[in-house]
Amino acid sequence: MGFVQEMEQARRMVEARLLEFFIDEGLQTAMRYSLLAGGKRIRPVLAMKFCEAAGGTMEEALDFGCGVEMLHTYSLIHDDLPCMDNDDLRRGKPTCHKVYGECVATLAGDALQAAAFQTVLTAGGNWHHDGAARAACILAEAAGVQGMCGGQYWDTLGDGQPHTEAELTAINDKKTGALLRAACMMGVIAASGHRVVDDNCIVAARDYATNLGLAFQIRDDMLDVIGNAAEFGKPIGSDVSNEKSTYVTLLGLETCEHRVLDYTQKAKDALESGAWRGSTEFLQKLADSLAQRMN
Repeated sequence: MGFVQEMEQARRMVEARLLEFFIDEGLQTAMRYSLLAGGKRIRPVLAMKFCEAAGGTMEEALDFGCGVEMLHTYSLIHDDLPCMDNDDLRRGKPTCHKVYGECVATLAGDALQAAAFQTVLTAGGNWHHDGAARAACILAEAAGVQGMCGGQYWDTLGDGQPHTEAELTAINDKKTGALLRAACMMGVIAASGHRVVDDNCIVAARDYATNLGLAFQIRDDMLDVIGNAAEFGKPIGSDVSNEKSTYVTLLGLETCEHRVLDYTQKAKDALESGAWRGSTEFLQKLADSLAQRMN
C-alpha cells in the first residue's frame, strides 16, 4: 500500500470514529459541526502510526488520537473568535461562532476540551494499567500553560510587535508543536501492552514532532501569503491584516522554504534514534508531504 492509500485508510478510521461522538441536539450540534468540518486529521493519524511503529496497531491508538483531535478542534473554535483571530472561515466553511454565535461557540470549545480527556481516559486498549492516565497527563501538559495555551498567550500578547526568529520559534513550538508532540508520544504509549515503553521511542517521537511542528508552522505562514484561499480553507493574508509577526515577515519566502526543508529533515533523522518494532517509512513520507502541502 502506498503513502496516499495508507493516509486515506487512517483518516477514514478517524472520521468513522468521530462520527460516533456528540450525536445529541443542543450544544453537541455545535461541537459536532466543528469536529466534523474536515481537515487532514494529522494528529490522530500520527498517534496511530506511531503506535504501529512501536509494535502496536492503529486501532489501539484511535481513541487517544480522537482525544487529541477534539482538543485541537476546541483550540480552532476559540482561535476564530472575535477576541482572538476573528476569522469568518475555517476549512472552507463558516466558523463556529458565525453559525451558532459567540456564546455557543465558546461553550462548544470548552465542552470539546473536557470530552478530549474523557475520551483518552476511557479508551480501551492493550496497554499497561497506567497507559491512559499517562497519555492524559501528556495531553494536559501539551494543552496548558507549558504548551498550546501558553504559546497562544505569548502570540496574542505580541500582536503587532516584531519578534526575533528565536522568539517566534519558542511561541510556535508551544502553539503548534505541543499537540503534535502529544499525539506522537501518546501513540507510542498506546503500544505499551506489546512491550515496555522504550524511552528512546518516546524521545524520538517527541523530537520528530518538534521539528515537524516548526516545519508545519513555517509552511502555514508561507501559505498565508502564496496559498489559494479555496485550497487553504480560510482567507489569504489574515496574518498581515492582523499585524502578526510571522516567519515570512521576518525571514522572507526563500529563507522560509529552506527552514521548512531543514526542519523536515531533522524530523526524519529523529526517527533513527528509536528502537522501533514496525516501519517508520510512513512517518518519513508524511513529513515530506506536509513540507510540500498547499493547504
